[in-house]
Amino acid sequence: MLYYLKKYPLTLLVVAIIFYLSFFKPPQTDMENIPGIDKLVHICMYGGLCFLLWVEYLRNHQAMDKLRMCIGGIVLPILLSGAIELMQAYCTEHRGGDWLDFAANSLGVILAALIGHYILQPFFWKQPKRNAGDSHEQPTQ
Repeated sequence: MLYYLKKYPLTLLVVAIIFYLSFFKPPQTDMENIPGIDKLVHICMYGGLCFLLWVEYLRNHQAMDKLRMCIGGIVLPILLSGAIELMQAYCTEHRGGDWLDFAANSLGVILAALIGHYILQPFFWKQPKRNAGDSHEQPTQ
């Protein structure tokens, strides 16, 4: 667990914030009158979470483990959002689970994964990484 706290501190902080925001009783605001605003918030929350996860992953690793990123960067956040929606429906009196919220969460995760793979990865890894054994080789003339 200490490994994840060192490598992904901001991602774990955002997960904690999402848990808090998902279970506290929100105040009444005029924003609720805007159609679809809550779905946009869900897309942004989970998109931001996964975007940050990609940034921290790419910053801390030299090579892409596609299976790990598929599971940790797509599947687990979607499962987390589904679990939160179920807990809102069955464990709280002031919140309700919503399938459209789950769909918006999933859309945010998928959009962030696409941005992470096609935009962030090339940005972080502009030049091909050398293997550990390549650093001692002399250039050929």
